[in-house]
Amino acid sequence: MTDAAGTAGRPVALVLRHDSAIGLGNLGPTLEAHGYEVRFLDAPNEDVTAVDPLAPDLIVVLGGDEGVYQADEYPYLADEIELLRRRIAAEAPVFGVCLGAQLLAAALGADVYRGPRKEVGWLGVELTDAGEDSPVRHAAGVRFVQWHGDTFDLPEAVERLAGSPQYANQAFRRGDWLLAVQFHPEVDREIHEDWLAAWGDELPEYGLSVDGMRELQASCGPTAGAASAAILGEFVEGLARRGELPRAS
Repeated sequence: MTDAAGTAGRPVALVLRHDSAIGLGNLGPTLEAHGYEVRFLDAPNEDVTAVDPLAPDLIVVLGGDEGVYQADEYPYLADEIELLRRRIAAEAPVFGVCLGAQLLAAALGADVYRGPRKEVGWLGVELTDAGEDSPVRHAAGVRFVQWHGDTFDLPEAVERLAGSPQYANQAFRRGDWLLAVQFHPEVDREIHEDWLAAWGDELPEYGLSVDGMRELQASCGPTAGAASAAILGEFVEGLARRGELPRAS
């Protein structure tokens, strides 16, 4: 079971991780700046069912190579969806990235499936009117890493915040306590290098190269990192205003 309280009463952010190459990156310092004690659970290797869904102050669900529809092959995905369903029912704070967004969509009753073609590269998203009045507003004019081939239908009773020409559902929220993004705000230089090493052989299919991606990371990475901190920072500040978590010191 995950303890309800962190060290010295600090709020706990439980991070559900699916791959050691897909970590918190840019998001970690923002959580720490807001007073969180960050704990990790590696879903493929640990018992997700042992987690009390309501014990952590915040759950962050990161990306992975798995597809939500592959629960027969990766049974922990079904356990995560059940955990998220119970958390959603209690309106307990959660933030999802890529696979995490897809798992949240599934937990909210929407279908998740393969898209027509992977979306890969340093790409921008287009904000909706709701997105311009949300933490995702900090993504305006910013290029983030996209590296996914799955998508999802928009769940009921959520606000669509952003899309792209290839994938309409790039971000959504429910209230001020659930935020999901398909793009990758977490990607810092270290994660970027890990991904190039692991999946760089895919790049020529999308008109990209390892060297070209490195150049894009050098030019786009700092702005994306600042926008990522602003998105997550505004989200957790919203939680603080509703009395869920303390404000940053």
